[in-house]
Amino acid sequence: MADRRGRRAARLRPARFDDLGVRRALADRLLPVLVGAMAFLAALACAGFVGAAAMAGHWQAGAGTALTIQVPHPGDPAPDGRGTRRDTVLGTLRAAGGVASARALTDAELSDLLRPWLGAGAESLALPLPAVIAVRLQADGPDPEGIAARLAAAAPGTLVERHDVWVRRLAALARSMQACAGLALLVVAVVAALVIAVATRVGLAARRQAIEIVHDLGARDGYIAGRFARRATKLAFVGAAAGTMASVPVLLRLAALAAPFAGNNAAADPEASGFDWLHALPPSLWIALPALPLVAGLIGWVAAQTTVRRWLRRLP
Repeated sequence: MADRRGRRAARLRPARFDDLGVRRALADRLLPVLVGAMAFLAALACAGFVGAAAMAGHWQAGAGTALTIQVPHPGDPAPDGRGTRRDTVLGTLRAAGGVASARALTDAELSDLLRPWLGAGAESLALPLPAVIAVRLQADGPDPEGIAARLAAAAPGTLVERHDVWVRRLAALARSMQACAGLALLVVAVVAALVIAVATRVGLAARRQAIEIVHDLGARDGYIAGRFARRATKLAFVGAAAGTMASVPVLLRLAALAAPFAGNNAAADPEASGFDWLHALPPSLWIALPALPLVAGLIGWVAAQTTVRRWLRRLP
C-alpha cells in the first residue's frame, strides 16, 4: 500500500521536483570550494609522484653510464713510451668499444671543482694534481671492471670511480618521494570523503522533517540516498574540476623550474615563444589530471550514499 502511494506521488510530481530539498541541503557554495582545494593539493601530489619518478630515472640513467677517471702524474711518460700517461689513458678509452665519449677536464674546470674547498687559492695550488677524465658509456657499454683493468695495465695507478653508490641513493630518494606523494594523495582522498560526509549529515539534519515525511509515504532508502548522492557527485565533480584547472599554471611553472634538473632545458622558460605547453608536463600527468574530477565525483557518491543509508537506518 505504501509503495503504491509512493509511486502515485512520484507520477504527480513535476519533472526535476526537489521534494527532499536536496539543493538547499547541499548548497553549491562551500562544498565545491573545499573539494576544489582538495583537488588542487591532489594535483600537486600527483605531480610530485610523477616528477620524482621522471627525474630519478634521468639521474639514474646519467649516473649509471658515467665514470670518473683519475690519472696520477699525467705528464709522465707512459710505460710503453708512447706519449704521456694521460694521452695513453685517453687513447685506450677511445679505442674501447661502448665508450660514447672521453674528455679530460681542463685546468680551469679543475680549479672550479676545487674552489668550494680551497677558495680563491685553487688556481695557484702548487700540489701536483691528477688528470681527471669524464667518461660516458653507451647503454650497452663495456663492464667498468674491464675498463679499469685495461687502464691499470696501460697506466698503473689509474683510478676508476663508478657512481653506483649515487645511483642507489637516487633510487632510494625517488622511492621515498613517491611514497610521500602517495601518502599525501591518500590523506587528501580521506579528507575529501570526510568533508562530503559531514556536509551530507548537515543537509540531512536540516531536511529531517521532509525526509521523514517522504520516507513514511513509501520512498525507499535507495531513492533518498540516490538523490543526495547525485547532488554530492555533481558538486564534488565541479569543485574538483575547478581545483584541477587552477593547478595547471602552477604545475607548468614548477615544470619549468625543474626542467634543467631533468635535462630538458628547452622547457625552462614558459614565457619563450617556442615553449611547448603540451610537452612541458609528462604524459602520465596529463592523464592523471583529468581523472581527478572523476575520482572526486566517485568519492562524493560513495560518501553520500554511505552517510545517508546509515542515517536512514537510525530513523524510528
